Amino acid sequence: MVPNTRRLRAPLALGLAALALVCAAMASLAIGHEVLSVGRVLHGLFGFEPQSAEYRIVSGLRLPRVLAAIIGGGALGVAGLLMQTLFRNPLADAWSMGLMAGGQFGAALVVVAGAVVGPAALQALGALSGMGIVAGSALGTLGVALAMAAMARRVGSVTLLVLGLMLGFLAQGLIGVLLHFTNRTQTRIFSSWNDATFASVAWPDFATWLPPLLIGLALAVWLAKPLTALLLGDTYAESLGVDVPRLRRRVLAATILLAAPVTAFCGPVAFVGLITPHLARGLIGSARIGALLPASFALGALLALVADLVVHLPWRQHFLHLNSILAILGAPVVIVLLLTARSLRAAER
Repeated sequence: MVPNTRRLRAPLALGLAALALVCAAMASLAIGHEVLSVGRVLHGLFGFEPQSAEYRIVSGLRLPRVLAAIIGGGALGVAGLLMQTLFRNPLADAWSMGLMAGGQFGAALVVVAGAVVGPAALQALGALSGMGIVAGSALGTLGVALAMAAMARRVGSVTLLVLGLMLGFLAQGLIGVLLHFTNRTQTRIFSSWNDATFASVAWPDFATWLPPLLIGLALAVWLAKPLTALLLGDTYAESLGVDVPRLRRRVLAATILLAAPVTAFCGPVAFVGLITPHLARGLIGSARIGALLPASFALGALLALVADLVVHLPWRQHFLHLNSILAILGAPVVIVLLLTARSLRAAER
């Protein structure tokens, strides 16, 4: 009976996570400045009446935000799992290791280019929207990822985490210096983007946003088996025929494809990639990457969607930010990990 129970644990857990995700999505579509009934939500989704209020609210305004939270949160959850496996660090993710700060710096460079070449040229090039911001964010993320990969060979997990945080602070300082030399319009563009939110993603953005995310997810699934071998060490993975240096490069590529588009379109979303892999391990009860990938995606999507739902509740005053809710949810998990993770305690001795 026990083996059968263990075999059923993962499908049951994923089923519960999927059900919770559907419920959270329905709540997000129904609740906002105007609260809609389930019938009105379904009419807005499937009524196909563009002139109706339900269609404009549900399909026009709320559905893109909900899909962005699901896809973006899921992508960050998978990226966090990849980074924690690659660096063997339970506190590694795109935010804590400085990758998102690198993406912010790359986006800031694009914004500063607007002050240098002028808005007319940027409008012609489309540099302040779509692929311009994505490319800037991707290059910044790539630069930090390569730096972290190089330093990971020389330092322990705790030092690597501190280095990632320092690179993040350095990027924030450089962003402040860059924005000092821009005009108010350019600074306002960056400031509006710099606040993490899924509401900034509109329907046309999905054409630019989805392809790199789908490629990153496919690459992560393809790398699941060799990554599971890597959990037992480089020597064991090499004994199974895994080309470890090539595997590391591919994992970094997958991480960038997942984290850079989310940072480019939604801003620096914190904590999702850090805590969801730990929640997935507890839920699934397995360390196999193949089993953890769908769980990390589902729980990352659920966490992002619930935080976004709290932000968009019909508050009288709208001062809540997405990262504020995620910090309240994520910081206690980080504290527990710091106090209980054996690998981190061993590295400090």
